[in-house]
Amino acid sequence: MNDRSAIDEIRARLDIVDVIGETVALKKTGGTYKGLCPFHAEKTPSFNVNRERGLFKCFGCGESGDLFSFVMKT
Repeated sequence: MNDRSAIDEIRARLDIVDVIGETVALKKTGGTYKGLCPFHAEKTPSFNVNRERGLFKCFGCGESGDLFSFVMKT
């Protein structure tokens, strides 16, 4: 098994909402999930997680990425 296939297998087995939800309280809003960004102090949720795309984005501080980058940054 090469590195790329191992990464793809991990990504397929883990749900980004479940993993990020262990650190951030997320609420479903339409097709995405919102919460307070763990990377900067805020009072209004601007941190979004998209399950279908497997990505997160904070519209307050600009942090974004996938499951792996979230784990590395936190």
